[in-house]
Amino acid sequence: MVRAAVLPAVGSPLEITDIELPETGPGRVRVRLAAAGVCHSDLSLSNGTMRVPTPCVLGHEGAGTVVAVGDGVTHVAPGDGVVLNWAPSCGSCHHCRIGEVWLCAGALAGAASVYARTADGAELHPGLNVAAFAQETDVAANCVLPLPDGIPLTDAALLGCAVLTGYGAIHHSARVREGESVVVFGVGGVGLATLQSARIAGASTVIAVDVSAEKEALARGAGATEYVIASDTTAKEIRGLTGGQGADVAIECVGRATTIRTAWESTRRGGRTTVVGIGGKDQQVSFNALEIFHWGRTLSGCVYGNSDPSRDLPILAEHVRAGRLDLSGLVTERIGLDGIPAAFDNMLAGKGGRALVVF
Repeated sequence: MVRAAVLPAVGSPLEITDIELPETGPGRVRVRLAAAGVCHSDLSLSNGTMRVPTPCVLGHEGAGTVVAVGDGVTHVAPGDGVVLNWAPSCGSCHHCRIGEVWLCAGALAGAASVYARTADGAELHPGLNVAAFAQETDVAANCVLPLPDGIPLTDAALLGCAVLTGYGAIHHSARVREGESVVVFGVGGVGLATLQSARIAGASTVIAVDVSAEKEALARGAGATEYVIASDTTAKEIRGLTGGQGADVAIECVGRATTIRTAWESTRRGGRTTVVGIGGKDQQVSFNALEIFHWGRTLSGCVYGNSDPSRDLPILAEHVRAGRLDLSGLVTERIGLDGIPAAFDNMLAGKGGRALVVF
């Protein structure tokens, strides 16, 4: 029996309770969690913006130590540090065959499985495959990646989502070039990782936008050269900070229609707007045909940073070891399992960066 944060149903409060994991079977790996990040996607799953089978254990950004492996597992062994991969690629669908593993058709198939039971025998699903909001979890072998040397195990949890997403948004989706200007909307965990990644890419001007004045120090610590409080004049302010043109690249990390629209308007003619934030179906964004033609901007979605975790994790680790990427700088609160509901409330209120559950 291990302690876990269980979501009984969409819209219900999390329950911190004991669950029972099975013996580790063939092709499976049992992991003792060191830490798990509280991501906005977990909040979106709990409130129904995104759908997963319930009851379930949420948490998809985590790292820990292998406790046991089942038959056929050879890439990790008991005692190894690992990073959880919540979106493993199947390797055989159309998108995997053409190298777009972040769009794998079967990436979330495991979320429908039953991986554990409550103390009274009810079946539990692993939210986003890995169920990291628990002292231990049992996952498919392709959901664990060996932890690169020199990376603290607790901090490594952030590599599993926030950093892969932010780094990928800059380097894979928007393809930021040295000397370009970048504006990042939303200074949460992903936004902070995006700011650091823009600095790594050599962006000349890095503008952070958020509703909270209290996040300015966080943003500047992550690499922002300018800070703008979100308002009705945000796009105009950004043009003023970029020679009247607008930013070469805008990265939206919020997932709201108004923010996406502002990011678009903040992008220069011919620039690139990348949407990382996950919004609901009710968030409708409008464009007229003439402006699409006239501005010549590119608007694109970005799933998991358009990343291949097995390829990108070693690259990120090298940035960490070299001091270019500061994982602990993303964390503004370290909590236990019982602190997750308050972390959700802080996200809704726009407070802080990443909350990290430490076991």
